[in-house]
Amino acid sequence: MAQITAAAVKELRERSGAGMMDCKKALNETDGDLEAAVDWLRTKGLATAAKKSSRTAAEGLVGVAVAGPKGAAVEVNSETDFVAKNEQFQNFVNELTQIALAEGDDVEALKGAKMPSGKTVEEALTNNIATIGENQSIRRAKVLEVSQGAVIPYVHNAAAPGLGKIGVLVALESDAGVDVLEPLGKQLAMHIAAAFPLALNAEDLDPEVLERERQIATEKAQDSGKPADIIAKMVEGGIKKFAKENALLSQLFVMDNKTPVADVVAKAGKDAGTTITLKDYVRFQLGEGIEKEESDFAAEVAATAGVKK
Repeated sequence: MAQITAAAVKELRERSGAGMMDCKKALNETDGDLEAAVDWLRTKGLATAAKKSSRTAAEGLVGVAVAGPKGAAVEVNSETDFVAKNEQFQNFVNELTQIALAEGDDVEALKGAKMPSGKTVEEALTNNIATIGENQSIRRAKVLEVSQGAVIPYVHNAAAPGLGKIGVLVALESDAGVDVLEPLGKQLAMHIAAAFPLALNAEDLDPEVLERERQIATEKAQDSGKPADIIAKMVEGGIKKFAKENALLSQLFVMDNKTPVADVVAKAGKDAGTTITLKDYVRFQLGEGIEKEESDFAAEVAATAGVKK
């Protein structure tokens, strides 16, 4: 049986919204597995929804940049938040974002691209590590482009222009002017930053995610003691609800919490006298999906000093 720490209980409470004792029991039932504990709470009806894993466990910066109908987003990780405030590191992320905008989003290919200094991206990164004194890595990049229209950037709580911990790009295909597309794109980007959609459409949702939801819904429905045909309908209803709440176009717009995003876009097009299509989006949250290894700082100090704790 794994030792259940107060930190694990606290994290589960934050992610599930369940009570402390329920969280402790869930962790005991799942041998300390956080993800399994979230699922356990949900099957018991003790967690109202699965909070997405958006822990900013890694540090660094997300950068976004656009040029007309094209935009790029990159994530560069560091060991501590201190590096994210370093001007040299910020300049590197800004320059890398511009390179991705021109060269594409293949991370390995980007490493061989030339920086304004004449060094390759990989050489500049190695130099950063040596001079700043912390390990750094290019985690991911994504480029969006429309044939006609605009890609609108947004950074939530920007640390510097175009840099922050959450970066969003919204690709709008349309012949409408920038006076229409930019304010619409910014509102949609703010929604995306807050609502954390998992896909543009329900059809694009990850099958593995849907299967996990199906298993949870099935176990929860079976606990109701209802007949098999009713359970099947309950499960299908739960899956449809999950898809609706996690696909961007069917999410309720955060600005009014009643209008589906698809209708917001359609109305904007109607008001502008043309068609506007939300073609794609990118949402990069720093450290998303990366679990930072927890350490006992006192033990580290003692070990460094050669003292047994």
